[in-house]
Amino acid sequence: MAGKSSVFDMIGPVMIGPSSSHTAGVVKIGKAAFGMFGEQPETAHITFYNSFARTYEGHGSDRAVIAGLMDYATDDPRIKSAFDEAEKIGFNYTFKSVGNASTHHPNTVAILLTKGDKQLRVVGQSLGGGVISIEEIDGFKSHFSTDLNTLIIKGDDVKGSISLVASVLSHEDANIATMTVSRKGKNDQACHVIEIDSSIKTVTLAYLRSLKWVKDIIYLPIVE
Repeated sequence: MAGKSSVFDMIGPVMIGPSSSHTAGVVKIGKAAFGMFGEQPETAHITFYNSFARTYEGHGSDRAVIAGLMDYATDDPRIKSAFDEAEKIGFNYTFKSVGNASTHHPNTVAILLTKGDKQLRVVGQSLGGGVISIEEIDGFKSHFSTDLNTLIIKGDDVKGSISLVASVLSHEDANIATMTVSRKGKNDQACHVIEIDSSIKTVTLAYLRSLKWVKDIIYLPIVE
């Protein structure tokens, strides 16, 4: 039934330990950021907040996020040697800790990825049992789990954009599970985050990219 946890939520994911929230969840946040960036970043600046800030080294959250940022799964044995693996491919990173940030969930990590002029900032929360929530993308509020296919559309805040996107997806028979729209101001920039039960065809993504008001589209399949 809706709203109840399954036995799989209580048991947690198959993972490299020691903790589902401090290890597996952090791998998933990193892996989601990798998927949204679309390629291996050259540099990552990572900030751990609150509980994470106090425990990230002892619980292996630092290795976990680097592993995720190299697209490793939560049960990949290379997580334990993620620093060495990152060095092999020239992936550079820095860590920062902020131990008392009252506006953030206890297990929050912010990730800034760069490659040349390209950059992406993602803020994620690890909620326990390997469950995560991506709360922010490049300054836009988001709030999605990565347990469904996710479409992220950045563009101008124009009238009718929400109904147009919903109509395009309905014609593809794609069922919208959730939609969050955040904007920086009226008639400014907006970000649509849409969780969908099914995958999206390449031709549909191409059509959405062709719309005049659309600046960028990210399609993130389910993160496991």
